[in-house]
Amino acid sequence: MRERFLRAARGQRTDRPPVWLMRQAGRYLPEYRELRADHSFREAISTPDVAEEISLQPWERFGVDGVVMYSDILVALEPLGLDYHIESGVGPVVADPIDGPTDVPGSHDPVDDSLDYVGDLLERLTERVGEEAAVIGFAGGPFTLASYAVAGEPSRSHVPVRGFRAAHPAAFDDLLAAFADVVVEFLQYQVEHGADVVQLFDTYAGLLGPEDYEEYVLPVHQRILDAVDVPTIIFVRNMAGRLDQLAASGADVVSLDWTVDIDAAREQLGDLPVQGNLDPSYLLGDPDFVAERTRELIDRAGSSGHILNLGHGVDRRTDPLAVEAFVRTAKSIER
Repeated sequence: MRERFLRAARGQRTDRPPVWLMRQAGRYLPEYRELRADHSFREAISTPDVAEEISLQPWERFGVDGVVMYSDILVALEPLGLDYHIESGVGPVVADPIDGPTDVPGSHDPVDDSLDYVGDLLERLTERVGEEAAVIGFAGGPFTLASYAVAGEPSRSHVPVRGFRAAHPAAFDDLLAAFADVVVEFLQYQVEHGADVVQLFDTYAGLLGPEDYEEYVLPVHQRILDAVDVPTIIFVRNMAGRLDQLAASGADVVSLDWTVDIDAAREQLGDLPVQGNLDPSYLLGDPDFVAERTRELIDRAGSSGHILNLGHGVDRRTDPLAVEAFVRTAKSIER
């Protein structure tokens, strides 16, 4: 339910942990695959009727406490005039990658013009779920968006954007600032249209060293998260041992990937709420295994300030019965 989710995000005790899953609306669900057979990805996320149905599928099937809008982090490229498409076997491809300082966008179109379909979707979700679930909005973080915009496609090492930082440090600053401007406006727009909580996915920023993260990324995270008036969640992978930097972002909740020991995280972060962090691969096991590991995590996380989730998104090979076991275990807790 909505209030349970918000209580956990405020660090308050809850009768059980609220539960949702990153990438919970996706290819592991047969009803999703059936609907997507008739729509391209870009068409699905930009058509509110379709995006609403997809967003609600996990809530209707599992009864999760959070309904996350069906969208993509790369929609934030649109106000900057950067075009992208999804290429089979490759993933997102940006048509004209940023190659040098002169390619860095200097301004952006109003978000409510470029991304009005997101506002429509959020209003629909808010009306549909009411107090039964929190409506979750999100945006990609500046470094992750920059990685796609510079490389032009997914990059395992993210050397293109890291090399851009080394070759053009001032332009790299400008690029992150340009994305931060859009993300601030986009998240504020989501709140205006009904988002109860928003998550900043700067998934790849942890590949920067601690000094570079502190110099380039932390200030834009702080600016973005400070500009939002609802609870905020930050997610960055590969930050084990550097949780103090995530805490310094000003986020209300720190989302942990599965490489972080949740006991140590809770001790280090104190009263700051956390989200996570079951290994997504555990959901490839049978339901009994999933339930056992989920209950262990819940016990370790404590009775306040914990939103149950995975340490990353649901794998497309996941059996829906495993997700059902994950959610059911959370709902079985009585405090």
